[in-house]
Amino acid sequence: MSRIDRTRLAEATARERDRFGEAHPRSRELADARAHLVGGVPMTWMRRWATPFPITVAEAHGSEILDVDGHCYVDFCLGDTGAMAGHGPEPTQRAIAVHLARGGLTTMLPSQDAAAVADELTRRFGVDRWQFTLSATDANRFVLRALRHLTRRPYVVVMDWCYHGTVDETFAILEHGRTTSRPGNVGPAVDPATTTRVVPFNDLAALRSALEDRQVAAVLTEPALTNIGIVLPENGYLAELIDLAHAHGTFVVLDETHTISAGPGGMTKLLGLQPDAVTIGKAIGGGVPIGAWGLRAELAEALLGDASADLKDTGGVGGTLAGNGLSLAAARATLTEVLTPEVFARMQAVAHELARRERALFASWELPWSVVELGARSEFRFVAPAPRDGAASARAADPDLDRYVHLALANRGVLLTPFHAMALAAPTTTLEHVERYLDALREALAALLGPSAG
Repeated sequence: MSRIDRTRLAEATARERDRFGEAHPRSRELADARAHLVGGVPMTWMRRWATPFPITVAEAHGSEILDVDGHCYVDFCLGDTGAMAGHGPEPTQRAIAVHLARGGLTTMLPSQDAAAVADELTRRFGVDRWQFTLSATDANRFVLRALRHLTRRPYVVVMDWCYHGTVDETFAILEHGRTTSRPGNVGPAVDPATTTRVVPFNDLAALRSALEDRQVAAVLTEPALTNIGIVLPENGYLAELIDLAHAHGTFVVLDETHTISAGPGGMTKLLGLQPDAVTIGKAIGGGVPIGAWGLRAELAEALLGDASADLKDTGGVGGTLAGNGLSLAAARATLTEVLTPEVFARMQAVAHELARRERALFASWELPWSVVELGARSEFRFVAPAPRDGAASARAADPDLDRYVHLALANRGVLLTPFHAMALAAPTTTLEHVERYLDALREALAALLGPSAG
């Protein structure tokens, strides 16, 4: 990042902020009018965007968003994976309409779609007993409770700087070799060190040390870290992690909520992994809230056969809106008609072309930046080589530069995931969308760095 003049960066960011304010009077007006929303938004994470105030959406279709000021954006954020199938995919809309016409959006009784979705998830991920939730957070929370119950062990292991939704046990990092609460953790119920052991990603020796007293019920990890920047597993790491956990009587949960971008069965299928449990959410509902957790059959049967486990009422592993008919109708259509293997291949080809051309663009400015690919998802980082664990990824952050890039792209009609410079391809993302993104990125970099060498 030696070529980044910080004074010029501040000046360029100020210009982009002024430009955004002038071009979005209606979004500003609506933002100012939202007095009864905390922070002016329905969910405080929406304040994370680099824009001075949030864009207010008017419509969203496919891979594009139209705002209330009439601006059209190429959307590479896609609801931070929740709209990976594209905004309003036709098969999902049709399934929702049919279900709405039948009524019974939530009945606390099974629908025919439930078995079809469970069958499809089994085919994709290998674990063969499923339960449904309204989010991946709930799926992670419930599966950890189930595995703690089965093992009668108090701890879970998570990866340093991981993310698994708002699960209490996972808001922990390593600090001077000790597990401690992650910065910004709001009102932790207990010191995370009482429930959690944190190890660095890609570090089998640290994992072995955490497991050796046989007090760990489960290792919960994404197959690749995605929320501290994409951190890929080293060759053989995940298979060895599973073997090591099993050698210590510990179960392994793979959270595929974001890593489903790697393919129809996520990295579990891609790498031929055999975890004890899989959790997922977001994308499988086509935009309708849903989560799911799956267990190996013998674990599910052991849980069902344990009279001390209250799975029917107040045991802490359910919810009255979980498994509702609307979510499952949407999931069935999305999985079987939208996010098919053939469609994944197209998505990944588009994402690969985007990443290839990003690398060429950065090389033309001789920028020491890296681009990491994860199937239909890619991300560029302001460091090279790409980090191999969460702590290194956290240290590589450059909030000021990140803010400028996101704001400059928004002003040029492109939305990246606000949490980092991540682009996700939907079935509706085209090479024309990629061209628009690259043109915008090239213009944003030129304003900051001057003409490129290439």
